[in-house]
Amino acid sequence: MKLDIELNRENGVPLTEQIVTGVTAWIRSRSAHPGAKLPSIRQFSADYGVSRFPVIEAYDRLVSLGYLDSRHGSGFFVAERHRGLSGAQGTSDPRRAEEEAVHILQQFNHPGETLKLGSGFIPEAWRDMDGLGHAIRHVSRVDPASLVDYTTPYGNPVLREHLQSRLAQLGIEADASQILITNGASQGLDLLMRYMLKAGDTMFVEDPGYYNLFGLLKLHGVKLVGIPRTRNGPDLEVLQAQLRLHRPKLFFINTLFHNPTGTIVSPPVAFRLLQLAREHHFKIIEDDIYADFQTELTDRLATLDQLEHVIYVGGLSKTLSSSLRIGVVVADHATIKDLADIKMLTSIGGSRFAEAVAVAMLERGTYRKYLERLRRRMRDALGATVQALEASGWEVFETPLGGKFVWARVPHVEDSARLVECGVPLGVTVAPGSYFRPNAEVSPWIRINVAYTGDPRAQAFFDAAAKLAP
Repeated sequence: MKLDIELNRENGVPLTEQIVTGVTAWIRSRSAHPGAKLPSIRQFSADYGVSRFPVIEAYDRLVSLGYLDSRHGSGFFVAERHRGLSGAQGTSDPRRAEEEAVHILQQFNHPGETLKLGSGFIPEAWRDMDGLGHAIRHVSRVDPASLVDYTTPYGNPVLREHLQSRLAQLGIEADASQILITNGASQGLDLLMRYMLKAGDTMFVEDPGYYNLFGLLKLHGVKLVGIPRTRNGPDLEVLQAQLRLHRPKLFFINTLFHNPTGTIVSPPVAFRLLQLAREHHFKIIEDDIYADFQTELTDRLATLDQLEHVIYVGGLSKTLSSSLRIGVVVADHATIKDLADIKMLTSIGGSRFAEAVAVAMLERGTYRKYLERLRRRMRDALGATVQALEASGWEVFETPLGGKFVWARVPHVEDSARLVECGVPLGVTVAPGSYFRPNAEVSPWIRINVAYTGDPRAQAFFDAAAKLAP
């Protein structure tokens, strides 16, 4: 059987890439049935008049991506369950991606439509709208060029100095040339994926964890291995077992006020994680995007490691403004230089205006005063939310010490999709816990944003869900 794909030796695209793309498209078109046998490497080479070497490499990559199964002595076959299509590994299932997109878009709907109880955002009423307005007018007046110009590739120098000072408060020693401003932490993660990974590579992630990252990794064709998140951080026993099976290039960890469980990595777990990173030669991406919600500062992995095996990611978008999109990546000099080059190729530069507004908020003390108010408000909402959940018969994974998320479940409900359905007639929107798992496994848990639980609809939802039949 000759596959219906075309190879072009004149377009400059490596033959391996063309074969991978062609076979993937053939499988995605549903022309191939699960279990269908592909031409042997020798036959493929003869059919298309190419060397066996690009065919061998392409078939290996397709096996890694989950599109093919390799059977010793028999050849290569279309995978029975296309992991590349199902979302277990490799690129994501279109239906799964559509469901995730719906969940993400729900967070952007007009706030009057439903109560976004599972949202990742701070309500507008909790933001410092006056402070933002003053800063915007100030920048427009004193730096009108910022309204139309790009910023430098590394980002506003003054903003980087401010961030350097804030990192120093955490005990992270980094000079300004080790700091890259990005268009939100999401761009920082995308730059790191482009720089450090290629299709077929393995990356460890937390389970549950940051669902948007999972989709990004699958777009890049990266294999995800989930490490369970315990109340003290990643499960070290599972991590060590998986390290005997895989050689990850990266491990993504949300150390503080973990999304979605709200937990913090304990010091013993942090030390062991760094030991394992050194022993097994992988890098840790430390997501500290919720740093500014913390009142009592604690050591980060980057504090203990000083950026030797840790790349630090943070930003101001979760607190200051999601619209301004201020993210930061902190790493060794060579990594930051390369990331800045990729940033120039993919987006030219950042927003000079947004970065100038952030500087104005920081220099005037507006941001510091706003954080003090926000932390108090969040702390009160957190306590009230845990109390309300437990009074209604819910189980809380762990009472968070700060942040905005509580990970909770109704003890007798095994699939939190039922909780989603329960919220619909009450005008409450939540996401099933499966969205926060690397391979979309069923979960009884859901994420609750404490900033929205003061609404009467939240209490009605807690009570109704607790009364669901087993």
